[in-house]
Amino acid sequence: MHLAYPAVLSSLLFCTGLYGVLARRNAILVLMSVELMLNAVNLNLVAFDVWLSRAAQDTLHSGQALTLFTIAIAAAEIGIGLAIVLAVYRNRGTSDIDKLRDTAEGHESDGHGTDGPDSEAPAAQKAKATA
Repeated sequence: MHLAYPAVLSSLLFCTGLYGVLARRNAILVLMSVELMLNAVNLNLVAFDVWLSRAAQDTLHSGQALTLFTIAIAAAEIGIGLAIVLAVYRNRGTSDIDKLRDTAEGHESDGHGTDGPDSEAPAAQKAKATA
């Protein structure tokens, strides 16, 4: 098999994951897109390891070893990432990344702490919402 086939497939996977990271608003979908990007890297590592092993007599299979290391890192990343997303969802009630950025503490849009002449303080908005 030619090296071009897995390289094209991995580039398509990586571009799909990159689009998912940049375009999605849900934190869980962003984590899934990061996993897709890591799988594209794993495919490249294994494909180049097979391609280079044909030329060498003694092969170390370092591409496969790096792939196993990447899979272990990805498993740890998804476990910690999902724990953080669940904790944020329990505290804030949403996993929308844009809403989380807008409701961050100390967020000021123009540097003066107000958005306009009829804006309210965040504590007053929260009290009004719970009333």
